[in-house]
Amino acid sequence: MKLICIEEHAIDDALTRSAQPSVDREAPYLAHLGAPTAPTKTSSTGGPRILSMRDAVNLGRELGPDRISAMDQSGVDVQVVSYSTPSQLGPAETAAALTSAANDRLAAAVEASAGRLAAFAALPWQTPAEAADELTRCVESLGMTGALLMGRPGATFLDDPRYEPVLERFSALGVPLYLHPYYPVLDVQRAYYDGFSPSVSATFSLGGWGWHHEAGIHVLRMILSGVFERHRGLQVISGHWGEMVPFYLSRLDTAMPQSMTGLSAPISDIYRQHVWVTPSGLLDQAQFEFIFRTVGPDRIIWSADYPYLTMDGNRSFLDDLRIPEEDKRKITHENAESLLRL
Repeated sequence: MKLICIEEHAIDDALTRSAQPSVDREAPYLAHLGAPTAPTKTSSTGGPRILSMRDAVNLGRELGPDRISAMDQSGVDVQVVSYSTPSQLGPAETAAALTSAANDRLAAAVEASAGRLAAFAALPWQTPAEAADELTRCVESLGMTGALLMGRPGATFLDDPRYEPVLERFSALGVPLYLHPYYPVLDVQRAYYDGFSPSVSATFSLGGWGWHHEAGIHVLRMILSGVFERHRGLQVISGHWGEMVPFYLSRLDTAMPQSMTGLSAPISDIYRQHVWVTPSGLLDQAQFEFIFRTVGPDRIIWSADYPYLTMDGNRSFLDDLRIPEEDKRKITHENAESLLRL
């Protein structure tokens, strides 16, 4: 069975250098983030391993034969690749040129891959009008399948009116936006996640809890602000089993009914109409079963989060799922092909 994974990352050194001063200022604790001393299985039955940041970055720079070989070994047919550097953290005056050049490099790697790679664009969110135009260029001229945003687009979230031109362009082009987590607001990080050993505080702030919580809030702010009612064609992708949100949809509907929100439908309905969920390499049977029942097979797309996690075990996890074959085909490749026009 064909397997397409859509949250797979690349490293662009120019984007990284541009963003580094902001990262050092706003999230100095990132320096303490690393893999456990002994590689940790993310599945009790054996699966992906968490790699050290150094190893992941080195693998992320490679978009040629070595990556394709790793995909072959793990039974992955296609990766949709995106940059894991937050392009919006660099200086506004150079953002458009930097992201355009980085997207050109990524498109060249896709072209050379003979159909094994596709790509999400990086956008200069610092200047929304230029971000909208770069999205159009990447989709219409470079053949990219949408864009990925690492964290917040700026000091605020995408419900901020300044980003309306970009969201309108996503809707008009009919391509999705992948909302990937990144570090939380600094005051929130200090109040909620600090106070432990450097490695525990860093991980608690980021991949252990904090950035997933913020990414879920990002989706909810978009729903509650009416973003999806203003942009009916807008579709977003949420990793890590939906960044906690699906597990609280029933609570959200009860606590914030339409009479309170003023929305045209319950929160859960808007979510199921506009959000797609991926696992990001979290091969947990109980989580999969809950998402399968709550969101449904028509809204699940697979992802491995390579190279921050290895691709080990994804194929066997899917092969072992006791679900109808038609649903398995949707999850492994048909939903991705439909949404991303692959």
